[in-house]
Amino acid sequence: MAGGVGSRFWPASRESKPKQFLDILGVGKSLIRLTFERFLKLCPVENIFIVTNASYKALVKEHLPELKDDQILCEPSRNNTAPCIAYTAFKLNDLNPDANLIVAPSDHVILQEDRFVTTLEQGLAFTAENDALLTLGIRPSRPDTGYGYIHYQPNTEEAINTVLRFTEKPPLEKAKAFVDSGEYLWNAGIFVWRTKILLRAFEEYAPQIYLTLGAGISCYNTDEEQRFIDEHYPNTQNISVDFAIMEKADNVYTLPSSFGWSDLGTWASLYAESPHDEQGNVVTGDKVFLTDTYNTLVRAPKNKLVVVGGLDDYIIVDEGDVLLIYPKGREQEIKQIKGEVEDKFGELL
Repeated sequence: MAGGVGSRFWPASRESKPKQFLDILGVGKSLIRLTFERFLKLCPVENIFIVTNASYKALVKEHLPELKDDQILCEPSRNNTAPCIAYTAFKLNDLNPDANLIVAPSDHVILQEDRFVTTLEQGLAFTAENDALLTLGIRPSRPDTGYGYIHYQPNTEEAINTVLRFTEKPPLEKAKAFVDSGEYLWNAGIFVWRTKILLRAFEEYAPQIYLTLGAGISCYNTDEEQRFIDEHYPNTQNISVDFAIMEKADNVYTLPSSFGWSDLGTWASLYAESPHDEQGNVVTGDKVFLTDTYNTLVRAPKNKLVVVGGLDDYIIVDEGDVLLIYPKGREQEIKQIKGEVEDKFGELL
């Protein structure tokens, strides 16, 4: 999935080039490129499909030139994750009715890739033999209020466990209680299921999406596919797959996992996942001079001299046309601030 805007990574992430197409980690590769190469360890290139907004098709081809046009699924509108997953399921089920499908975001960080691949292989083996909807759950390292949580029934005999309920972004005290109980996992938004089992769930729990996209069943993988999608996809319900399917189905399981995961949703999460200097700073840029500055993230353009003094726990992002200086502890405000700035000065593409 590569259709999001990543507005919490503003001003680096913009409508015209969202964060999945950026080298956020400073390693010379975009997040979508890193995700693509990670999945090459699991399956051949012809089995990798990207679902994205139609306006990003050229960017996908630029970053992933190995893909053919029919491997890039173009949404004409942003209707959240349920419709894009249903579209993918219909298309892949037409190619192979026994297909086993992994759904993953294109902009996450995985530090232990071999363990990640082994975990997914375990999940694929389970869904190949069971009529199951499987989600990877991340063992929490802290009571984070920015993640959704999975309450599961621990089973010491089996690696894969029954999901009891999902909770979206709880307040801090509840998050602490979740972590202390040992019965909760972070919801990574990485799913494994067979296409026919998934489509059966859409038919039962999200019939509007199923009927809307299922009406074009003869169009998938033909010259008529994009025309049908352009006409009918915008009419699908705007809803996440968690709300549409996972919170309603009775065959939902989770695989508790640990492979150095971060959804990299905010500047603070990037700071947490990056190497720090002795003062706790994370710096990207070749001419950055810091004095009396601590626990601060600085992202500066190449060859631009940036001098920072007397700050602690800040985010500093210089994108040339926009300079953001904001307290790291208030980073959840950035999405709202972006909207207010654009209301006053116009949209920043």
